[in-house]
Amino acid sequence: MKIYIIQIGKTKDKNIAELVSEYIKRTSPYAKVEFITLNEEKLTSSKTKEKIIELEGEKILKNISSEFVVALDEKGKQFASTDFARIIKKQKDAGQKITFIIGGAYGLSNEVKAKANLILSLSKMTFTHEMARLFLMEQVYRAFSIIAGKGYHNE
Repeated sequence: MKIYIIQIGKTKDKNIAELVSEYIKRTSPYAKVEFITLNEEKLTSSKTKEKIIELEGEKILKNISSEFVVALDEKGKQFASTDFARIIKKQKDAGQKITFIIGGAYGLSNEVKAKANLILSLSKMTFTHEMARLFLMEQVYRAFSIIAGKGYHNE
């Protein structure tokens, strides 16, 4: 299975980057994970937050290449890990690629959200975008562990 994760901006915290890499490695027997990192737009006197969302959204839309798209958004639907695993399994069994989208500091454009098959919230709490990347990768690995019947989920 192929999983794409489109993210705005690089992961600057090396500790988080190392943990994300660890979960990519753990996931590799089940799926190939590819991060697509797009440059973040900077807030300036001529660029409003709305303009930044629009510009980042255009970049994101140009990079979506799979059948099933999941946009991360604080107002999205929350799932238990086992329910999330069922979503992943359904796409895997259908032979579909999945694209997860993690927006920039100001969120995702309405056009990006409209392209999504699912809008997902990792929590009611707010996390940095770097932490969201880590939590998403851990949950993707956990989902594949659940699907494979491995003990990671219940350890």
